[in-house]
Amino acid sequence: MKQAATRQDMTYWLQELQQKRWEYCNNLDAAKRDSRTSPTPSDFSKGLVAKDNPDLSILSQNASAERARNILAVETSPTDLVGEQAASQPAPVQPSAINFSLKQWSTEIKNSMSSLRKGNNENRKSIFYTTEEWELLDPTPKDLEDSMALEEKRKHLAEGSKGLTSSAFPFDFGRIPHKTRRPLKDMIGSSKNRNSSDSSPTEWYAGNGNKLVSELQLKYQCQQEELEKLKKDLLSQKELVRLLQQTVRSSQYDKYFASRLCEGVPKEKLELLHQKDDQILGLNNQLEKLNLEKDSLQQEVKNLKCKVGELNEQLGMLMETIQAKDEVIMKLSRQLSECEDNTSSQSGAVNSSMATCTNKELQELDRLKDNLQGYKTQNKFLNKEILELSALRRNAEAREREWQAKYTSLEAKLCQIESKYLILLQEMKTPVCSEEQSPAREVITQLLEDALKAETSEQPEQAFFKPHLVSEYDIYGFQTVPEDDDEEKLVAKSRALDLRSLSLSENREISTGVKWENYLASTMNREMMRCVELKNLIRSGIPHEHRSKMWKWCVNLHVKKFKDSTVPGYFQTLLQNALEKQNPASKQIELDLLRTLPNNKHYSSPTSEGIQKLRHVLLAFSWRNPDIGYCQGLNRLVAIALLYLEQEDAFWCLVTIVEVFMPRDYYTKTLLGSQVDQRVFKDLMSEKLPRLHAHFEQYKVDYTLITFNWFLVVFVDSVVSDILFKIWDSFLYEGPKVIFRFALALFKYKEEEILKLQDSMSIFKYLRYFTRTILDARKLTGIAFGDLNPFPLRQIRNRRTYHLEKVRLELTELEAIREDFLRERETCVEKRDLISDDEEDS
Repeated sequence: MKQAATRQDMTYWLQELQQKRWEYCNNLDAAKRDSRTSPTPSDFSKGLVAKDNPDLSILSQNASAERARNILAVETSPTDLVGEQAASQPAPVQPSAINFSLKQWSTEIKNSMSSLRKGNNENRKSIFYTTEEWELLDPTPKDLEDSMALEEKRKHLAEGSKGLTSSAFPFDFGRIPHKTRRPLKDMIGSSKNRNSSDSSPTEWYAGNGNKLVSELQLKYQCQQEELEKLKKDLLSQKELVRLLQQTVRSSQYDKYFASRLCEGVPKEKLELLHQKDDQILGLNNQLEKLNLEKDSLQQEVKNLKCKVGELNEQLGMLMETIQAKDEVIMKLSRQLSECEDNTSSQSGAVNSSMATCTNKELQELDRLKDNLQGYKTQNKFLNKEILELSALRRNAEAREREWQAKYTSLEAKLCQIESKYLILLQEMKTPVCSEEQSPAREVITQLLEDALKAETSEQPEQAFFKPHLVSEYDIYGFQTVPEDDDEEKLVAKSRALDLRSLSLSENREISTGVKWENYLASTMNREMMRCVELKNLIRSGIPHEHRSKMWKWCVNLHVKKFKDSTVPGYFQTLLQNALEKQNPASKQIELDLLRTLPNNKHYSSPTSEGIQKLRHVLLAFSWRNPDIGYCQGLNRLVAIALLYLEQEDAFWCLVTIVEVFMPRDYYTKTLLGSQVDQRVFKDLMSEKLPRLHAHFEQYKVDYTLITFNWFLVVFVDSVVSDILFKIWDSFLYEGPKVIFRFALALFKYKEEEILKLQDSMSIFKYLRYFTRTILDARKLTGIAFGDLNPFPLRQIRNRRTYHLEKVRLELTELEAIREDFLRERETCVEKRDLISDDEEDS
């Protein structure tokens, strides 16, 4: 493929391409028209397929104008080479904007139209489809000097073209060659002749019937569509010719101005002339667009007038129909009146009886109307009363809420006052040396008995004055006040009152419950997964009503790999084997069942429901882990789990704690893992609470004797129940690191009180019960998860590994000492009677 040397050469080839394209389209359209002269019914099987027929593509007016301007208005330097000679030349450098001049317009048009002067008649009829041999001649300057003479010449040429568009362009754009397109009048005449010839034989139509009628209708419809398309094509061709004439006219004016005015005229004036010409062209284009819009609007007005005429015709028809119906109604009414007059004379007696009946019916109707009016009035009155009662009810509810808030506040204050009152009475109760009791002592004793007396329903009148502050059991089943020791009973009741006061004054529980409800609602259609939001919610505490579900989910999260490797009914199989076969751990399990949680109503007696479940879980676990069997402490872990889980889920909860969370040998006979954790906890105490650790070291207090049980049973029987279950919530989700966090938090909570103690006995005594005095779970949780950060689990694992080796070495040394002692006892007669603790147990 070669590239044109100049834009002038490119214009020549584009004209040749346009000529071939028009010839091809004309031949194709002529062939289609010939094929449509005798249509068959199968040609119209597609219904409205003509709407999508692309055979006749009519360019829009704007597109035609743009194409004409792009073809004729070429701005480049003219050359003498046209055609193949020009195409073979090398492409020149593009000229700059400064080299353009008005002379280029005339020379460009002269060169682009030169092909029309050469060759045969076919070339002269390239794109204008004229049968006459017209040529584009160069206009002389004399023709352009006088504008009036030029207009007369254009009018003269327009009259000579006979009905074509008036133009100064010396071509007949409206004529069409016979080979490509026929004139519109000839085509319309031929279509009429075909219609007339087709409609002539009436006798033949009568014989063939509806089939021929349908064929004629199809032919007529096809010819109408063809006629419309031809009209549209003619309009587009006229528009294209008009735009071409306008472009040539502007080019001739530019040539004239370039030849006459460019000599000696400043460049600024020439640019101004070009700008004015551009503005004139733009205004002319805008005027044409407005004319087109005017024509379209006039057409729309005509269509609307047609529609209005049709609507007026329909309205007239409807009015005539209504008038006819009115006449029929009047006629029927007259007939009805005549019939009534005829029958009135014949049925006089019957009418009298009917009149009496009608009077009775009218009286009954009046009575019913009166009743209806009364009911309406009563209904209005009742509606008004209902609205007033609703307003009163809303006011009463608002007052009730205010009273409830005041009552809660007063109840919390009352709990605090009673707690202080009990402590004051305990301090006032001092021993008296003499045998006689003073009246004050008797009064204090009586006040203590009254304060510790359990509230009953024997005195209903007191229920209005003294609220039921402390119940016998909490929501977990633990006793709030013990029954054996009066002093412990007093302290427990005081603690229960403080807890009640704290729970009443806390308002965050409501927002926490709402957050849990929203989170669980968002996970109804998807599986629950670990995330930061869930961890924060669990750390704030799981609500009582959702704890069973969340504990079960946490356990399944950790033991999924164990459960997947077992067969269905695994727990029942273990339990059956443990019950039927001899189990060495069953004896110790039976001994510890009633000692597990004696202060909880679910485990307080042999017939309690929790005792049987506790037995089954411990037996099944001992059969799964014969190396551990049973260790004291496992019973308490299972007992806490059974408060919210079923037997099998509690079994897997114990597996999670022993086999997943805790290190090996944590619950074995040597309790090796527990000893290692106590040494790790000492290291953490020295880092996180250095003052308290130094205080313990100063007075030689071994606090691991207290904390050992915390780690072994995860704070069961060490803290109050509310704090215990919040610790378990985080423990089942995050693992054993939570134990270290809360153990340190308990010491930090009471750090200042412990530092005030100045002797080892008072310190150790305080450490035995101080955890039961911590009641604010929210504050303790904030210390555990906020003040003690950072708290990496990797550090705990590294220290466990370090201290495990040291403890193993110490145990090896102790085992060697024990063996030496046994050998010495066998050889020495005096020491044969000595036995060890292990031998005594066996």
